[in-house]
Amino acid sequence: MVARVKGTQDFIDLSLHTYVLDRVAAHFASYNIMPIETPILEHTSLFVRSLGQHTDVVSKEMFVIAGTSESEDSLCLRPEGTAATVRAFIDNNIVRTPWNVWSYGPMFRYERPQKGRYRQFHQINVEMIGVRSIEYDVQCITMLDRFFSQVLGLDTYALTLNFLGCHEDRIAYKEILGQYLDTIYDQLCTTCHARRHANILRIFDCKNPQCQALYEQAPHIIDHICPACQVEWTQLKNDLELLSVSFTVRPTLVRGLDYYNKTVFEFVSSNLGAQNAFCGGGRYDQLVAQLGGKNDEACMGAAIGMERLLLLLEPHKERLLSGPVPSLSIIIPVTPEQYTLALLIADQLRSYHVPVQVLFEDASLKSLMRKADKFNPHFVIIIGEQEQQERQAQLKNMRTGTQTTMSHMELIAFLTQIKS
Repeated sequence: MVARVKGTQDFIDLSLHTYVLDRVAAHFASYNIMPIETPILEHTSLFVRSLGQHTDVVSKEMFVIAGTSESEDSLCLRPEGTAATVRAFIDNNIVRTPWNVWSYGPMFRYERPQKGRYRQFHQINVEMIGVRSIEYDVQCITMLDRFFSQVLGLDTYALTLNFLGCHEDRIAYKEILGQYLDTIYDQLCTTCHARRHANILRIFDCKNPQCQALYEQAPHIIDHICPACQVEWTQLKNDLELLSVSFTVRPTLVRGLDYYNKTVFEFVSSNLGAQNAFCGGGRYDQLVAQLGGKNDEACMGAAIGMERLLLLLEPHKERLLSGPVPSLSIIIPVTPEQYTLALLIADQLRSYHVPVQVLFEDASLKSLMRKADKFNPHFVIIIGEQEQQERQAQLKNMRTGTQTTMSHMELIAFLTQIKS
């Protein structure tokens, strides 16, 4: 037997999965956010330019496919969705903004598998390109909060928020942060030593408890932002409070990728353990220009981790899926001579959205009924030689045990009327 690849999983029951995606599509549509799809394969350079050479994703987590020649760029399995969406915006010469889109699909990172963290994982990405006002940040965060609380009915999460300032703010802050780190350098782990010189803001992502305790005393970037950014930061908090979106300011929140600026946020839940974030995002105002866009575009986006969201929703599965489900009908043609008629009847029923399974098997009626019963159908339709000649069928209600003879027209009218 060949087992599945470590860090991947099989989705056997997609009912909750499908429920979430259906609700996402409807909820995002109410904000005029339309679905798109981008390739799983992208040029490796796309993510090196957008995420940063020294991020963990680029330096050690990407699945890279080497080029066949020295002149050919290597390809990779996409590790995240934002850069791919921006690439699509530029590549397809989109000129109308705001360009509000969402996508769903697998992402790939070579990291140690653990609860809610896989090498092949799935994300719902929402990106808003050409949105300069801070009110777009408010709208995006509120949209996500409404989705989790009102659409899915979750109440075991919290929103954490920070503000990274503009480019000039971060340059100045890195100097201040570096001076602080130099005073505690000997107490830091080797990873933070490397990040101190290569990518200083990444030190806040360190998982070492001793380092995290030291960073509680570090200077906060929100205390070192320019007056214009201070106005936006205050406006963001005030508007979220006005819209009754609860949040906690987390001064050490920087997110794990280099393209973020100004607003950053995460939705977290203690029910997920150490990897507690199930949605995160923020503003990335320079990424379009970095990837070769003709004009720079202010952007805002977020990603929802499907696996972690499903972990939160699993205890509520019965409530979420308690609505009417179309009942299955099984058609049993007793002999091969009735197969064509069974196909025709099934085709008519499906045109009215009645779920149908036909058992095309050369077996006894008793055996076929046993097999049909395993599907837990509401009705079984039996078509034998006599029923075929008389253009009728036997309809058996598997819940009451009653059996009725009906014409084909009566059968279709009856089942379409009570399909749920």
